[in-house]
Amino acid sequence: MNVIILGAGQVGSSVAEHLAGEENDITMIDVDASRLAEVANRIEMRTLVGNAASPRLLEQAGARDCDLLVAVTQSDQTNLCASLIAKRLFNVPRSIVRVRAADYTAFQELLGEEAFAVDFAICPEQIVCESIVRLVNHPGVLQLLDFANGAVQLAAVRAERGGKLVGHPIKALRYHLPNVEMRVAAIYRQGVPIIPEGDTVIYPGDELFFLASAGQIPALLRELRPAERRGSRVMIAGGGNIGMRLAKLLERDYRVKLIEYNKQRAQQLAVELTDTLVLAGDATDEHLLDREGIEEVDHFLAVTNDDENNIMGAALAKRLGAKKTLAIINRSAYVDLVQGETIDIAISPALVTIGALLKHVRRGDVAAVHRLRRGAAEAIEIVVHGNAQTSKVVGRRIDQIRWPPGVTVAAIVREETVADEDAASPARKQKRVVMAHHDTVIEEEDHVILFCTQRRRVREVEKLFAVGFGFF
Repeated sequence: MNVIILGAGQVGSSVAEHLAGEENDITMIDVDASRLAEVANRIEMRTLVGNAASPRLLEQAGARDCDLLVAVTQSDQTNLCASLIAKRLFNVPRSIVRVRAADYTAFQELLGEEAFAVDFAICPEQIVCESIVRLVNHPGVLQLLDFANGAVQLAAVRAERGGKLVGHPIKALRYHLPNVEMRVAAIYRQGVPIIPEGDTVIYPGDELFFLASAGQIPALLRELRPAERRGSRVMIAGGGNIGMRLAKLLERDYRVKLIEYNKQRAQQLAVELTDTLVLAGDATDEHLLDREGIEEVDHFLAVTNDDENNIMGAALAKRLGAKKTLAIINRSAYVDLVQGETIDIAISPALVTIGALLKHVRRGDVAAVHRLRRGAAEAIEIVVHGNAQTSKVVGRRIDQIRWPPGVTVAAIVREETVADEDAASPARKQKRVVMAHHDTVIEEEDHVILFCTQRRRVREVEKLFAVGFGFF
């Protein structure tokens, strides 16, 4: 595709890196020439310096032949105006726009065709916050992702000594949890992917990705690591957009303290947050943390705009006794250095956000995309169309399909008609989760959830699910 990306920040550069790696033609616009040069040194693309909402600059960038506009500058107004110009002047078929302010997202009619003509709006801060809240609610999970509107969840867990299944083969799970339907999609051992078989033994330190119906994750966690309580005390370091959103989401169910360095901002937060104790101070101040009872904190969340402060704050909190620590880290090179050693969980906002963008970029009917293992792997939910004549997968058993190397079918979500117990009531539709086995047959309109250990194989997966001309 021909793609124009507006904004060379963390999100824009991550989008460019992932799309350029999949053989798309990228043009990036930003007002900061040095930032553009930095991104262009890593990625083969065209760059233009200037106002991203300038009609002349958009035309110069090739907007008349553009397939997709991704507007992710720091300014909501610039992103929205650029989307409107691209649609009205150049008939760009699709636009994805970053919108951070709740003032815009609260009034969806502003984003519609009659207003700013936005096809898909994303709020990275909200996506990151929702991801963190899921991790707080499920201690012990490194990553927790939803598929099929929450009917199925994919969890990443590091096996530890004391887990009932550690030291035993995967097939022992059926004896431990006979009533739980699950599938181990992949295992990473010392960073190397292993395709799981029934006889594969789980060792301490293994990172497992398993799929299960919603609500069954806690039972599976108890098999892989010692039991952990959820806890009730949360401390947030940083009162920016993410810190404030997190506090609002968590203060209903947890006792929350928030530390903000800027005194004026701390005063604003104290007014806006109803059940959160706001403290003006430095989250890397050992005396402040000690005074506020860091040893009793169940979750310490470092979410400032500074990677180094987040790492230092989370590491200090861990040393002083916080049960679990999490840090937002924008520079992906830092993630592997600190996760699991200095701090428990490191989150890259760009990688969390990229999935929301990619599901609108992928070929075929893709319902969800999630990046895993710092972007090296990918989990995809793709809707099956066509029939036995026009599709390479419909009506075939999983073991009859030539899957690309490193691709595992983890589960299928199938909509079925169920008769109501009351004969007078009409039949209703409900989703059924089918854990994939070698003899499972794929049917039309199935939602197939795949795990791809090599991201470069995604294009082959898309071609496999493409519908032939006979379908049209």
